[in-house]
Amino acid sequence: MEPTSKAPTRKALHLRVPVLQEEAQAIRLLASNAGLPVATYLRKVGLGYRVHGILDHRRVEELARINGDLGRLGGLLKLWLTDDARTARFGETTILAVLSKIEDTQRAMQDIMRDVVLPNSPRKHL
Repeated sequence: MEPTSKAPTRKALHLRVPVLQEEAQAIRLLASNAGLPVATYLRKVGLGYRVHGILDHRRVEELARINGDLGRLGGLLKLWLTDDARTARFGETTILAVLSKIEDTQRAMQDIMRDVVLPNSPRKHL
Protein backbone atom coordinates (compact mmCIF):
# COMPACT_ATOMS: atom_id res chain seq x y z
CA MET A 1 0.00 0.00 0.00
CA GLU A 2 1.11 3.52 -0.73
CA PRO A 3 1.15 6.09 2.04
CA THR A 4 -1.63 8.62 1.60
CA SER A 5 -0.43 12.12 0.89
CA LYS A 6 -1.85 14.79 3.11
CA ALA A 7 -3.07 18.12 1.84
CA PRO A 8 -0.64 20.95 2.57
CA THR A 9 -1.43 22.96 5.67
CA ARG A 10 -0.48 26.44 6.71
CA LYS A 11 1.29 25.03 9.74
CA ALA A 12 4.24 23.93 7.61
CA LEU A 13 5.77 27.35 7.05
CA HIS A 14 5.83 30.53 9.10
CA LEU A 15 7.08 33.94 8.00
CA ARG A 16 8.83 36.15 10.50
CA VAL A 17 8.22 39.87 10.12
CA PRO A 18 10.13 42.25 12.39
CA VAL A 19 7.97 45.16 13.55
CA LEU A 20 8.16 47.92 16.13
CA GLN A 21 6.01 47.69 19.26
CA GLU A 22 3.71 50.45 17.96
CA GLU A 23 3.34 48.67 14.62
CA ALA A 24 2.48 45.41 16.37
CA GLN A 25 -0.21 47.17 18.40
CA ALA A 26 -1.62 48.84 15.28
CA ILE A 27 -1.70 45.50 13.40
CA ARG A 28 -3.42 43.76 16.34
CA LEU A 29 -5.99 46.56 16.51
CA LEU A 30 -6.70 46.43 12.76
CA ALA A 31 -7.04 42.64 12.90
CA SER A 32 -9.39 42.94 15.87
CA ASN A 33 -11.49 45.57 14.09
CA ALA A 34 -11.78 43.19 11.14
CA GLY A 35 -12.76 40.33 13.47
CA LEU A 36 -9.76 38.24 12.38
CA PRO A 37 -6.77 36.64 14.08
CA VAL A 38 -3.53 38.52 13.37
CA ALA A 39 -2.14 35.71 11.17
CA THR A 40 -5.27 35.59 9.00
CA TYR A 41 -5.36 39.38 8.76
CA LEU A 42 -1.71 39.59 7.68
CA ARG A 43 -2.13 36.72 5.19
CA LYS A 44 -5.13 38.39 3.55
CA VAL A 45 -3.50 41.82 3.42
CA GLY A 46 -0.23 40.35 2.17
CA LEU A 47 -1.99 38.48 -0.63
CA GLY A 48 -3.86 41.61 -1.68
CA TYR A 49 -7.31 40.62 -0.45
CA ARG A 50 -9.66 43.32 0.80
CA VAL A 51 -10.28 42.92 4.52
CA HIS A 52 -13.82 43.82 5.58
CA GLY A 53 -14.37 45.10 9.08
CA ILE A 54 -17.22 44.37 11.42
CA LEU A 55 -19.83 47.10 11.64
CA ASP A 56 -20.84 48.32 15.04
CA HIS A 57 -24.59 47.64 14.98
CA ARG A 58 -25.25 49.99 17.88
CA ARG A 59 -23.71 52.83 15.88
CA VAL A 60 -25.69 51.85 12.78
CA GLU A 61 -28.91 52.06 14.84
CA GLU A 62 -27.79 55.48 16.05
CA LEU A 63 -27.28 56.57 12.43
CA ALA A 64 -30.79 55.37 11.58
CA ARG A 65 -32.24 57.41 14.47
CA ILE A 66 -30.31 60.51 13.40
CA ASN A 67 -31.45 59.99 9.82
CA GLY A 68 -35.05 59.94 11.06
CA ASP A 69 -34.46 63.19 12.95
CA LEU A 70 -33.09 64.78 9.78
CA GLY A 71 -36.14 63.61 7.84
CA ARG A 72 -38.54 65.15 10.36
CA LEU A 73 -36.61 68.43 10.46
CA GLY A 74 -36.46 68.51 6.68
CA GLY A 75 -40.21 67.93 6.53
CA LEU A 76 -40.84 70.90 8.83
CA LEU A 77 -38.59 73.09 6.73
CA LYS A 78 -40.35 71.97 3.55
CA LEU A 79 -43.75 72.86 5.03
CA TRP A 80 -42.48 76.30 5.98
CA LEU A 81 -40.98 76.91 2.54
CA THR A 82 -44.27 75.99 0.83
CA ASP A 83 -46.19 78.49 2.99
CA ASP A 84 -48.30 75.73 4.49
CA ALA A 85 -51.03 77.10 6.78
CA ARG A 86 -49.84 74.82 9.60
CA THR A 87 -46.48 76.61 9.71
CA ALA A 88 -47.81 80.17 9.54
CA ARG A 89 -47.20 80.62 13.27
CA PHE A 90 -43.49 79.77 12.95
CA GLY A 91 -41.31 82.84 12.81
CA GLU A 92 -37.87 83.35 11.37
CA THR A 93 -36.27 82.49 14.72
CA THR A 94 -37.91 79.07 14.75
CA ILE A 95 -36.82 78.34 11.19
CA LEU A 96 -33.25 79.41 11.94
CA ALA A 97 -33.31 77.11 14.98
CA VAL A 98 -34.49 74.23 12.76
CA LEU A 99 -31.68 74.94 10.28
CA SER A 100 -29.16 75.01 13.13
CA LYS A 101 -30.53 71.70 14.45
CA ILE A 102 -30.20 70.17 10.98
CA GLU A 103 -26.55 71.28 10.79
CA ASP A 104 -25.84 69.89 14.28
CA THR A 105 -27.50 66.61 13.38
CA GLN A 106 -25.51 66.37 10.15
CA ARG A 107 -22.28 66.89 12.11
CA ALA A 108 -23.28 64.19 14.60
CA MET A 109 -24.06 61.83 11.74
CA GLN A 110 -20.70 62.54 10.08
CA ASP A 111 -18.87 61.87 13.36
CA ILE A 112 -20.62 58.54 13.79
CA MET A 113 -19.99 57.55 10.17
CA ARG A 114 -16.32 58.40 10.65
CA ASP A 115 -16.21 56.21 13.78
CA VAL A 116 -17.94 53.33 11.99
CA VAL A 117 -15.76 53.51 8.90
CA LEU A 118 -12.46 54.23 10.68
CA PRO A 119 -12.81 52.75 14.19
CA ASN A 120 -9.86 53.45 16.49
CA SER A 121 -7.90 54.75 13.56
CA PRO A 122 -5.04 57.17 14.08
CA ARG A 123 -6.02 58.95 10.84
CA LYS A 124 -8.98 61.17 11.64
CA HIS A 125 -9.02 63.09 8.34
CA LEU A 126 -11.89 62.62 5.92
